[in-house]
This record gives sequence, structure tokens and C-alpha cells, in this order.
Amino acid sequence: MILAAMTALVAGACNAGLIALVNAVLSDALAPTSALITGFALLGVVRLLAHFLAQVTLTRFAQMSTANLRHDLVEKILGVPLRQLEEIGPARLMVALTEDVMTITEAMRIIPTFVVNFAVLLGGAVYLGWLSLQMLLIVAVLIVFGALGYRVLVHSGFSMLRSAREAEDQLFGHFRALTEGIKELKLHRHRRQEFLNGGVKVATEAYRQHNVAAETRFALAQNWSQFLFFALIGVILFLMPRLEGVSIHAMTGYVVVTLYLMGPLSAIMFVFPVFGRAQIALHKIEKVGLTLTERSSDLSLTVRQTSAPILNRLELIGISHAYRRENEDSTFTLGPVNLVFSPGEIVFLVGGNGSGKSTLAKIITGLYPPAEGEIRFNGKLIDEHNRDHYRQLFSAVFADFYLFDAFLGLEKFRLEERASAYLSELQLDHKVKVVNGALSTTDLSQGQRKRLALLTAYLEDRPFYLFDEWASDQDPIFKSVFYNRLLPDLRARKKAVLVISHDDRYFHLADRLVKLDCGQLVIGAEVPSPVVTARVAPVAGPADIFAPTANLS
Repeated sequence: MILAAMTALVAGACNAGLIALVNAVLSDALAPTSALITGFALLGVVRLLAHFLAQVTLTRFAQMSTANLRHDLVEKILGVPLRQLEEIGPARLMVALTEDVMTITEAMRIIPTFVVNFAVLLGGAVYLGWLSLQMLLIVAVLIVFGALGYRVLVHSGFSMLRSAREAEDQLFGHFRALTEGIKELKLHRHRRQEFLNGGVKVATEAYRQHNVAAETRFALAQNWSQFLFFALIGVILFLMPRLEGVSIHAMTGYVVVTLYLMGPLSAIMFVFPVFGRAQIALHKIEKVGLTLTERSSDLSLTVRQTSAPILNRLELIGISHAYRRENEDSTFTLGPVNLVFSPGEIVFLVGGNGSGKSTLAKIITGLYPPAEGEIRFNGKLIDEHNRDHYRQLFSAVFADFYLFDAFLGLEKFRLEERASAYLSELQLDHKVKVVNGALSTTDLSQGQRKRLALLTAYLEDRPFYLFDEWASDQDPIFKSVFYNRLLPDLRARKKAVLVISHDDRYFHLADRLVKLDCGQLVIGAEVPSPVVTARVAPVAGPADIFAPTANLS
């Protein structure tokens, strides 16, 4: 910034010199000398070089700042505890990462033009003061008066922009609802109409009205500046000749310089609304960023773990967690929960909807810190200093899982070979290939996407596996494969396994059954006997895709 400012000032000084030469030639009405011509050429070349250097320097600075801003925001988001990140809301985060960053980028792109034009105005003011200091003081009084009026109008415009920005947050919330709830909207005509007319239309109209009001005030401000310019010309033409000691040369210089500075002045007036939007966007980003910084408790992403932790014993001691359910005034309390998990054990977590199973799973995996109680891993207390290290213990497939199209963070050695073997066993090799460490497609059915998520979990090969209703989207064949082949294989490999399930016909396969009822742990839940069903003729192929001795590591 210092280098760009210095080069811009050089460009402004060269502009002042060029104006002085032009004014000298016009006032003296003499033939230009070789010295004037040489000076004009040198000033022009230096001005162009300084302008170019200022533009390149500031452009690099602007792009670097934008890239750093995005990187820092994403890093902060990744460092925030999940529960608190959910409170901030995805809509605010998406607007900050997209619209706000782009607004700031647009403002940074015009910083070079602003700085150079400001330098030109500064150089012109210096030259005007050299021509007539008395006249410059009169002009300065006029400019201060105009600046006050301009400030009032622009401040009012910024207020409207802030209101428009609040409406934009609401609008992005509706956009998210549109993309995630499109099926529900299509199935209900009245809901769709109310969403469009009562939600999207209201937010869009508020956004439009505030933006129009802001632009109107900015237009008034620009016209006010134009009025001041004509007033300045009038002062020069009609007041300046009445002052003592003002020559025709000075008067001509004032007229020439004022006309010349009209372009840079208009350019500066134009960028103020852009800077206003950028200021509001930056305030929003800083507000989210400060919130993220205050709440961040995870370790730095630069800390790279060399190997997964070794699990001997995982204890939940007096764990409880309270939160407010959506659309309810009451507070739901989970716990107190006391549990122990060991390697080579399959535990089923069962209970009705809303009993707290998913919340407990997030606490166990370290995504939610417990409000009370403690988690001990191999006897060591888990707190905010080692929670990120503790999370590396788990491979999980949640009910609301996200499937990455690349195997991020996994060991690259024989990755494609191992992944291709799993794809063949999961009967997905005819639809999905692994190329350069990435999946060729993820455009599959929900059940097939869950198989790919399971593939990723197997490739991670961690000590503790969590499956949240994994089999709910599978056909009967793969559901049987999951319970009768995959889970016993994980037990044989000394993995601790926690399965959230409603499939009571497979409960007998668990070593322990843990039941939650309204957030409370039910003591003495027993593993039921196998459900006797009519024998079905075996189907060749899919039911035996995993041999009992299959090496899934």
C-alpha cells in the first residue's frame, strides 16, 4: 500500500506538472521551446509508468487480500465447534463467503483508480495554491461546505445499504430453503405460494426498496457535487477577477485545472457507493469472523497427525447435554449418560425419534462438547485442548452425511487399488471408477451414495466406527450384508462399533443394546433373541460378496 501510494503521488505530481506546462503555453501564447517539449514528454512518460506501477501493485494487493480473506474465513469455520456453528447458521456463512467477499473484491479492484485520481486532485490543488493562495482558500471554504452536504447524503445512503444487506441475509435463507426443500414445496401448492409470495417476494421487495433508496441518495450526492463544480466555475469567472493581485495567467490556470480535474473528481464520487457496500460487507464478515474467533476451540489445521489413536477404553462419565428443540419453547436434556466402549464390541443404540440418539452420537465423536460430565479416552480426560486429536479416533457415516467426490486426507499408497476392490465388492464398480484419487461420479441413489460413504470409512481404517441409520436406505440384500457380514468383520478386526438402528430384527447381533428414552438411558436393556422368519431361498452373488474372512483393511 505504501509503495502504491508513493507511485500514485508521483503520478499526481506529474499531472500537476503537465497542467502547469499546458497553462504556461496557453497563457503566454508563445511557440513551445525544446525545453517545454522535453519536459512535457518526460512528465508524460513518468506519469504513465507511475500510474501503471500503482495499478499493478494495488491489484496484486487486492487479489491477495481477497484470497486471504476467503482462506481465513474457511479456516475459522473449520475451527468452530459444530453446535455453535449451527447457531450462526449456514445462510450467514454462505453470504459472507460469496456475496460479501465479492463485494469487497469489487471495491479492491477500483482502489488503484481511486488512489491515482486522488493523487491527481492533490497535485491539482497544490498547483492551484501556487497560482493563488487567496483564491485557494475561497475554493476550500466552498469545498468544505459541499463536503458536509455530501456527507449527509452519503451517510443516509449507507444506512439504506445496511438495511438492504439485512434483507439479503433473509433472501439467502429463502434460497437455501428453496434448494433443500424443493420436494416439499412441489408437493404442497399453498405452501409453495406462501413461500413465494410471503417469503421470497417480501425479502426481494425489501432488498429492492432499500437499494433504490440508497442509490437515490448517492445520485443526489453526485448531483450535489456537480452543482458545487458549477458553483466553483462561477466563483472563478465572476469573483476571481475582483480580487486584487489575481492575474489573467492565474485565472486561466484555475479554469483549465478545474475543467481538467472534473474527470478525476467524478471518478472518485462514483466509487464512494462501491466503498460503502464494501464497508458494510466487511463489517458483516468481521462480525461473523469475530464470532467465530471467540467461539473457536479446535486446534490449528496445520497440526498434522501421523497415525490414528489406539483405542483401549472409551468412557462417558455423567454426560449430559441440554438444548432447545426447533419450534419448541421447552429445553430437551440428554443424560446423565454413563457408557463404556471397548475394542471388538458391537453396540446398538436404539430409541424413538427425538430420544437424543444423534445428539449422543455427536457427543461421543467429539462434535458436541458435553455440558456436564466428562469423556475419558484410555483414561485421559478429553477437553478443548485435545478434542480434535480425539476426533481422529472415529470413522462415521451420519444420517445426514455428505459425500466428497475425492478421498481427501487419505494415504495415497495403493489408494486406487484398494478403493476399486471395495467398489467391486459393493457392486458399484459398473457405475463408479476411481481416477487420480477421486470418484468419477457421485450422482447415484441415496443407498448407493451411502455405500460410497461406507467405502470412505473403510479406507480411513480407524479404531471406532459409527453408523447412524446406515441400512435405512439399503435394499434387503445389502441390509443383510451390512448386519451379518460387515459388522461382524469389524468386530473381528477389533474395531469398536456403534450402530444407531431401528432394525429390531437384527438387534440380536449386538454385544450390547443401549436404549434412550426421552434423553434418559434405560438400564437393563437386553439383546433380544433372533426373530424367526420364513426361510428364503438364497440369492446367488450379492449376499456373499463379503467372505467371512475378507480382509477389509
